[in-house]
Amino acid sequence: MTDTKVTITTLAKMREAGDRITMLACYDASFAALADQCGVDQILVGDSLGMVVQGHDSTLPVIMDEMVYHTRCVAAGAKRLMVVGDLPFASYQVSPQQAYQNAARLMAAGAAMVKLEGGAVMADTVAFIVARGIPVMGHLGLTPQSVHQLGGYRVQGKTEDSARRLIDDARLLEQAGAGALVLECVPAAVAREITGMIAIPTLGIGGGPHCSGQILNLYDMLDVYPGKKARFVKNFMAGAASIQEAVSDFVKEVKAGTFPGPEHSF
Repeated sequence: MTDTKVTITTLAKMREAGDRITMLACYDASFAALADQCGVDQILVGDSLGMVVQGHDSTLPVIMDEMVYHTRCVAAGAKRLMVVGDLPFASYQVSPQQAYQNAARLMAAGAAMVKLEGGAVMADTVAFIVARGIPVMGHLGLTPQSVHQLGGYRVQGKTEDSARRLIDDARLLEQAGAGALVLECVPAAVAREITGMIAIPTLGIGGGPHCSGQILNLYDMLDVYPGKKARFVKNFMAGAASIQEAVSDFVKEVKAGTFPGPEHSF
């Protein structure tokens, strides 16, 4: 680990070199500083805060002002790692202009990249934002803001047709200028094909071991969140003497390729 700031160029070089990228979702300055010290490459200030911090049963109630606030908190604690701000439900779907305005708010709060959900339908929006100087991370597979349309928190891409749509969407997002791509709850074989097909990094959360990097929610990997744990979650606090050790172990296992294992994949 070096003190060099992680940037979108860093991510591209890591992907090219096969150096796996580590990412945690967290929401405050103290945990951001700890993650920084443990060598985490990126923090996602996720709208998952609606569930793990606010106690809702989905991410849908989270509003833009809350995302700006938590992004500012994380940015205050993060010195080396990259901060990615999540665009919440209904903050970017109306128009590219709306998306840019809200992305700019997250950047002003300290994000170095923004994340949004969706495939082909969001390609023009991604292109619009990127053309105006804001790096974008895409998100395919299980997209939590569409949980009701998807019929629940289900693995995506299990059929040949749905897998092909994911692959096509990944290609379109890359062409639109996305700098990285989250693959959530996607069969490992599909995630592997996407990762080999596109030149930008893929970050798996339930996407199997072949992605360019891995994401977990800090509240999940520390076994803090009381809700049902997804298959892709590993409790890194089990056997760890401290939170710092647990986070360091996450970084080590991702870098070594030992996490995720088959038991965490679909």
